[in-house]
Parts: sequence; C-alpha cells; structure tokens
Amino acid sequence: MRGLMNKLLSRSLSVAGKWQQQQLRRLNIHEYQGADLMNKYGINVPKGVAVSTIDEVKEAVKSAFPNESELVVKSQILAGGRGLGTFQNGFKGGVHIVKADQVEDIAGKMLGQILVTKQTGPQGKVVSKVYLCEKLSLVNEMYFAITLDRKTAGPLIIACSKGGTSIEDLAEKYPDMIIKVPVDVFKGITDEDAARVVDGLAPKVADRNDSIEQVKKLYMLFCERDCTLLEINPLAETSSNQLVAADAKLNFDDNAAFRQKEIFALRDPSQEDPREVAAAKADLNYIGLDGEIGCMVNGAGLAMATMDIIKLHGGTPANFLDVGGNASEGQVVEAFKILTSDDKVKAILVNIFGGIMKCDVIASGIVNAAKQVALKVPVVVRLEGTNVDQGKRILKESGMTLITAEDLDDAAEKAVKAASK
Repeated sequence: MRGLMNKLLSRSLSVAGKWQQQQLRRLNIHEYQGADLMNKYGINVPKGVAVSTIDEVKEAVKSAFPNESELVVKSQILAGGRGLGTFQNGFKGGVHIVKADQVEDIAGKMLGQILVTKQTGPQGKVVSKVYLCEKLSLVNEMYFAITLDRKTAGPLIIACSKGGTSIEDLAEKYPDMIIKVPVDVFKGITDEDAARVVDGLAPKVADRNDSIEQVKKLYMLFCERDCTLLEINPLAETSSNQLVAADAKLNFDDNAAFRQKEIFALRDPSQEDPREVAAAKADLNYIGLDGEIGCMVNGAGLAMATMDIIKLHGGTPANFLDVGGNASEGQVVEAFKILTSDDKVKAILVNIFGGIMKCDVIASGIVNAAKQVALKVPVVVRLEGTNVDQGKRILKESGMTLITAEDLDDAAEKAVKAASK
C-alpha cells in the first residue's frame, strides 16, 4: 500500500508541477510592444520599428533609418530562443544583423513563416511581424529582472554583472555574481535599493546616478502596470556610455486586466493555443497537454486527481479542463467542442462531483454536445453528487452510447482501456 501511495504521490507532484507551470496564465507581449512601453517610462531602448509587410519594411528603412548602414532584423514571436531557431522553410535564425540593403530580403524570409525554437515545440509559431532595430555598439552585457517573490511577499530584483545568456546558465556559471534585492512593496524602491542593484550590475562605463534612475523607472513600470515579470537580457552598456534595455520580456497579471485595458489590448491570440483562446472566451479553465485522454472535470483539485489516476493506470491526460462550479449547458457544449478538436484525443473522461455544479446540467450539456459535435471517440462518464439521479436518467434516455463508471478509479481504468483500442 505504501508503495502504491508513493507511486501516486510521485506522479501527482510531476503532473502538478507541469500543470502549475502552464496554468499560471500571464499576458505575454511582443518585444516591440515591451520596448514601446519602456520608452514611455523614460527607459533607454534601441530605436526600432515593427513591420508586417515588405512595403512597410521598405518604408521603415527609408524613413526611420536613413543613415544606418546595418540593422537588426528580429522575428516577433512569443517564445525564447529565436536567434537559434529554424524556420519551417529552412531559413535559419530568427534574429539577424544585416546590411541595410539586405533587410528587405531577410524580412521576406521571416514574415508569414513558422519559426521553430526550443520553446515553441515542433509546431513552431507564425511570424506576423518583424522588428527592425538600430545596431548598437555594446561594450558590456548584464542581466536584470524583477519578479514576485513568495518568501519576501513582494517584488524581487535580480541582477548579474554578466548577461546575454539564460539566467539558468548564468546561475550555473556565475552563482556568486547574482544578487537579489527584495523591495518593500509598501515603501517602494529606495535610492539604497537601487544603488545595491547597480552595484550588482557593476556597469563599466554608464554613469552611476543615471543607472540608479533607470532601475527606479523599471521598478515603477513593474508596479504601475501590474507586471509579474520584467526581464532584460541583456541590459547593455553602449559605446556612448548609456545603459540600454537591449532585449526585454514583460509578463502581466491576468487579474489586472480590468484596470490595464491598454496593456491587455496588446494580446496576440495568434501566438496562443487556439483551444485555450476558445476556452477563455467560454470562461473555461483549459490547458492543452500531450496525452490521449481528454478530461472534463469540475474543480481544479478534482481535475488534478483525475489526471493523476489516469497516469496511475498507464494513460496520459490530453488536457486540464475545469468547467468550474457554475457552468451552463452552453459551456459544457463548448468544452466538448474543444476536447474533440484535438486529433490526439482517443477517449474522453467526464468526471463530475456535483456540489454547486449540478449533475443534470452536465448531463444535458453532454447530450446537446453530442447533437452538435460528431463524437467519434468513446466517452466515459462518472457522475456523483447533486441531482445525480436526474443526470443519469438524462443520459440514459438520450440513447447515447456511453461508458458509465461508479467511481474515479473505475472511470480512469475504463478511459485508459477505451483509448488503447
């Protein structure tokens, strides 16, 4: 028994970790959008123009960079590793430094193409815009970030005098060079806090006082715009002795959407999983995974348990889908549409423990979904709780071919068996 519990706990932690990593839905904006936002706060950024067509590329080179001999052409996708990525058309690299007369050709090989990086997965992401930037003469590269820290219950500034590579690599190679400066969320950043950060960055040519002001402006942006992450890598020094945010990533708290309408209007649905976009519109909590058993459950805890039991019986969940406690029939129908749109799904497991969510509402939603969606895979249903008898009667009278289960373990076992046929 202890061995079974240890096995279940191990898998639970594994799935939970993956779920938590993906469930924290944070708005992620493109590099050019982040640069524009930082510029509004007086933060030094390279001069740049985002373009989406070849005609716009020609106009930008002519009007914005008339005296530049070289430019940086950056593909805009919401994923890291662009520089080392490969386009599905065979073109290598999502970031290029080129002569001004070559910009049009390089941009043409990126626009409208799919870029695959280590963070996109094999399916890649479409490049709808490229960002044309001035080429800076950098003399030093550092790392800077602000995030939220559970331990100090507030913002935490992370700085390193080395930059230009991932923070994971920096932590491995230069652990003693990374400093962390917690900021009192009630007092805000002080001159002393900012000075400690600058000391950790150890700029070589940039003015110390100017650098302190830049750090304070970055903190102001982080707080005023409800960021969950502000990462600049590299934070660079130029040959003109200026501190510049050469490349930045900004994430924003979804819970702040009501007061950050300008920011959330920047969301790019083309960069997101279309199933998650559809789920968000239907007010459903959905995260796509890589398995073969589609799950529809009410409540995050029960959803996690369902995924764990599926793994325990040798299957793999295709998603996390929580319909919540107040789902309507329409939302249940939409949930089925999302589940059946995934070609990898070989079986669907509906696991409802009715409390606020009533079993008869779920049952009616399943029946209506079957009328609107061609259910080509087996459906295993386990209902328990409020109005369970009415729910079972609705399903029975519908004439649908369903696999019923008495408890969660039975349901998971039947779903794995059905998916393997």
